[in-house]
Amino acid sequence: MALTDPLGDMLTRIRNGQQAKKDSVLSPASKLRANVLEVLQREGYIRGYSEDTTGAHKALRIELKYFEGEPAIKHVARVSKPGRRVYSGSKELPSIRNGLGITIVSTPRGVLSDAEARVQNVGGEVLAEVF
Repeated sequence: MALTDPLGDMLTRIRNGQQAKKDSVLSPASKLRANVLEVLQREGYIRGYSEDTTGAHKALRIELKYFEGEPAIKHVARVSKPGRRVYSGSKELPSIRNGLGITIVSTPRGVLSDAEARVQNVGGEVLAEVF
């Protein structure tokens, strides 16, 4: 079965895994997914991720993070979807929860958080919001 939104699928796997109190979840591997996970790890929303090659296809094992029994990620949502792409300049990047959350942006300089994109003065496609 072909996925129309692979990144949305990964975010849903993270959301479902945290609701079920899982230690880790598996998601099919791709460069975009790995770059988004790198941003989430840098910002402290997941413990880490690694490549898992136990099956026929490469997968990413995502180590979920909890704080006092509660998931570190309270909300994760896809912003730019295959049916409706959302782009933003560096000055117009949305601020999530007055700066307490992050927006993940795909820029010409790679996948960055909104704060990193503002510092580098680049805009791009707004992939997801996390808090």
